[in-house]
Amino acid sequence: MDSSNYKLYHVHGCDSRQYLENYFSDKPDMVFRDDSLIFPIENLKKFFQLGHIRGDILLDLSMGSFIHHLYAACEFFKHIIVLKLNDRCILELKRWVDTRTGAFHWGHAAQIHAEMEGKSDELEDKEGKVRSALQHVVKCNLEKENITEPIDLPPADCIISAWLLDVTSKDRDDYIRNLRKFSKLLKPGGHLILIGCLEAIYYIVGKDKLHLFRYDEEFVRKVLVGEGFIIDRCEVKNRTNVSDLIDYKGVIFVAAHKEK
Repeated sequence: MDSSNYKLYHVHGCDSRQYLENYFSDKPDMVFRDDSLIFPIENLKKFFQLGHIRGDILLDLSMGSFIHHLYAACEFFKHIIVLKLNDRCILELKRWVDTRTGAFHWGHAAQIHAEMEGKSDELEDKEGKVRSALQHVVKCNLEKENITEPIDLPPADCIISAWLLDVTSKDRDDYIRNLRKFSKLLKPGGHLILIGCLEAIYYIVGKDKLHLFRYDEEFVRKVLVGEGFIIDRCEVKNRTNVSDLIDYKGVIFVAAHKEK
């Protein structure tokens, strides 16, 4: 099935709140909990706890306005800078950071983190640490060579990118081009963590069907090695849920570091 006629996230946008409700909420009919919440959280915690990554600056280059993947990171980085492509996601994220009325509820994600750590009584402290570390939300533009222009960010110790390459890359060349732009934001020896969907075609938000770039594990590995990265960890989880909201076969977590 050709997804070239579907809407593009970075061109047409989508309802940021509906996206969260569909794929990251704690509603009883939200069937993606294992893939979109638990799988990223487990792998991020395991990788960070190895002790190889820590530093001053973490950049988050992810789609939507979800924050559950940052709970593990806030323990290892002083500052988290979030880059977003559209204003709706920025407003949604800032609503949570500023604890405004109507902000999306992430208590279930904090609960998952706390239970994995055996500290279920520290939920508020966990959310407070993320808010404290998340000091800047910056709008970016993938069409520019320096995607944060006119702002020049300091080189990052680590970049996390969850699903953004999937939704913004129309083809393989696009994926590689976007990855190179991300890579330029890293320090020599810096780490890149990618989370995405394998063999994906589309996802639905509200009335909109949007494009997903279709790729497999071998493609990701080859691209990273070709761009000068050494892969430290690669985990794949096959899809088990049933839903017409999104077409994909599995979820991938890849952590790599940039050769100096």
